[in-house]
Amino acid sequence: MYSHKIQEELKKKGIEVGDRVSVASAAGDFSGILMPRPHYGDPEILVIKLSNGYNTGIRPISIELVEKTNPISLPEEKEEKPKKGDVAILGCGGTIASKIEYKTGAVYPSITPTELRMSFPELKKWPIHSKQIFSLFSDDMNGHHWKLLADTIEEEIKAGCKGAVVMHGTDTMTYTSAVLSFMLQELPVPVVLVGAQRSSDRPSSENEMNMLNAVFSATQDVGEVTVCMHATTNDDFCHLHRGTRVRKMHSSRRDAFRSINSRPLFAVDYRSGMFNQMSECLPRAKKGPTIHKKISDNVALIYVHPNIKPELIAKLGSYDGVVLMGTGLGHVPTNAFNDKTVKGILPEIKGLISSGIPVVMAPQTIYGRLCMRVYTNGRLLIDAGVIGDGADWTPETAYAKLSWVLGQTRDMKKISTLMMTNMVGELSTRSVQWGEQ
Repeated sequence: MYSHKIQEELKKKGIEVGDRVSVASAAGDFSGILMPRPHYGDPEILVIKLSNGYNTGIRPISIELVEKTNPISLPEEKEEKPKKGDVAILGCGGTIASKIEYKTGAVYPSITPTELRMSFPELKKWPIHSKQIFSLFSDDMNGHHWKLLADTIEEEIKAGCKGAVVMHGTDTMTYTSAVLSFMLQELPVPVVLVGAQRSSDRPSSENEMNMLNAVFSATQDVGEVTVCMHATTNDDFCHLHRGTRVRKMHSSRRDAFRSINSRPLFAVDYRSGMFNQMSECLPRAKKGPTIHKKISDNVALIYVHPNIKPELIAKLGSYDGVVLMGTGLGHVPTNAFNDKTVKGILPEIKGLISSGIPVVMAPQTIYGRLCMRVYTNGRLLIDAGVIGDGADWTPETAYAKLSWVLGQTRDMKKISTLMMTNMVGELSTRSVQWGEQ
């Protein structure tokens, strides 16, 4: 709610949310539709929607009524009971479910799934129900939230949902999609993570198209955890990516998500009914799902860099496992030629492995395949027991898989075997052509 002072002024002049108003401020005069105040932010800041479609926050000097319109009413949030055959829309927060706080311009996860659903009339095309699991920026999510999300998806599957759509922040979406891929296998329904690079307050937001294509995808014959996001900068279609193969490759572009070392599963456009397959995909499992939700949330992901200190690696002994983002084909400073000016980290890596802490290699290059047999430093890492030679996984997937594998076993031989076994499409024997989408 707005401050008591503003509420009194609005009441005195008969102004309600949804009315067209003129607002005088120190920054100038503005006119537009009076909007509800976001849950967060300064209650003295008035929010109006300008004629160009943007919402803006103004500290008013005076407010005048221009035109009475139908008042905007927000739906009362109610718990919706799952129904067999529904697509379950599960809210976790993120920009796709966010509003702007107009004093600072910051984005807050404040729209509930029901509010978002009411914002998109075209969702009525499909039988759906919505549920808020939690409302967080994805950067704040951790192993606890992954387990909670997996629990909820399992419950929805048991209740008979046709598919599940997870609204999620884009920053760590690929960690969640990867770990869920290992937790929830042999899926009888699609699980589709969806987000937005730009909030719903912006005319350039892609949240509606992403959301509707995600729900459409959740009705299809797909038995995997996937991510649905814009395929291009235009509003033409989305890509449905495998959850273990996708990565966010740009900080702000609407087409930021790419399938790495593979092609997307499908090109999707709900408006035309397009669901064009681009690569091999698992269909809905006739039985299942197979659930293995136990993970370790005590895994480190370390970016290897020049001047990396041996002491840093030695201090990783409190972790259950370590993923190194190595240079090139999967390298770290090893001082293979015993140069007195070089400080390698090979002894510290050996120390971790000998103490029962698995060390896994992932590529900084993102694209391409690890091959640690080409150069001496890579062979030294293989001899030390570093896992990953030949893998073409993303760093996020290597991290998620090690977290999951450590939840299944602590036997070092079994860990190595499981890590190098393709389970949910995270590893391939054939590399796609560079840049192939």
